[in-house]
Parts: sequence; structure tokens; C-alpha cells
Amino acid sequence: MTTRCNWANNSNLLYLAYHDHEWGVPCHDERQLFEMLNLEGAQAGLSWETILNKRENYRLAFDNWDAQKVAGYDAEKVAELLANPGIVRNRLKVAAAITNAKAYLKLCEEKGSLDAYLWAYVDGKPIINHGERIITTELSDRISKDLLKRGFKFVGSTIIYAYMQAIGMVNDHAATCEWRHQAKKPTGKSAKAGAKGS
Repeated sequence: MTTRCNWANNSNLLYLAYHDHEWGVPCHDERQLFEMLNLEGAQAGLSWETILNKRENYRLAFDNWDAQKVAGYDAEKVAELLANPGIVRNRLKVAAAITNAKAYLKLCEEKGSLDAYLWAYVDGKPIINHGERIITTELSDRISKDLLKRGFKFVGSTIIYAYMQAIGMVNDHAATCEWRHQAKKPTGKSAKAGAKGS
């Protein structure tokens, strides 16, 4: 039987696929980076499994996380989202996604992309930990404070550290997890470049 991190729910195929192929894998796909930032915020007070199970519903509801479209949502669209049983119908979290889209577009104007902004914090290389349970770090504190200054919502340090794990800025797979080394393979636009250099 495959040895995984003990948090991976073996009875949920979506969760296993997430653990095996996404969590801890360096991500450079701009749409996915924006998506995950919002989904981690939506998780606040809930389990990640709850959000993961609703991820496809979120993609449909939020125009596949097209930031330009999300930033332009009006009151009618908000009402539609709050009536959608496929997502977490929390008014503050729905509003945060729209606010985040606007802040994201401004950040991209300044930094070029969310990808460039985030990975500059770690010089483009993921931090490899040893599977210990980490909730926040000095780095997640710094990123959280900066994002808050930029107008993002639901980006506290705990949420940002979980986000860093999700997009592979840190690799926190347990030392015994058979997927620990696979998690180093990047996804997104840098994946091909990484493959060429290997």
C-alpha cells in the first residue's frame, strides 16, 4: 500500500489526487495560483476537504477564476453566487474573492504576475521541510502582511502558509511519504523548462 502523509483521506479519490499530484508541487500556473489563493481563504473555519470537493463548482461559479471577470462582478452576480449551493455561501468570502481579483490585477501591473511576486520570496526554489506540523512562519507572516496592505482579504498568516504548501513554495510532505520527491516536479509554464534542465 502506498505510504502517504497521514492527513490524506484514503477514502476520497479527489483528496488522494490532490495529495499525490498538487500539494507541495511547485506551481507557476497563474490561473491556478489565483484560484488557490481564493480557495484557501474560502477554507477559513472549514476543512480543506470540504473546499476541495466543491472546487469544480467554484470554477463554474467564478468563470474558471478569470480575474478580469471576477473583478467586474456586480450585485446581481453576487446574489447569484450566494444562492449557489455548490459553493460556500458566505457573503464575506464571496465579497473577498471579488476584492482579491481587483487587488490581484493591481499586483500584476506592478510585479508582472502573481507567480513572479510569490516565488521571489524564495528565490524561485521551494523550501524543503521534514514533514513537521507547521502553522505559520516568519515568511508567511511577511507575505500575509504585504498582501493585506495590497488590499487582499482572507490572507492571514495561517491561510498563507497553507497556500504556500498548496502551491509548492514549501514541501511539507512527511519524510516517510512516498510522494515527497515527486512533489518537487513543477507544474505550469516553468514545468517544460524544468524538464529540459533535468
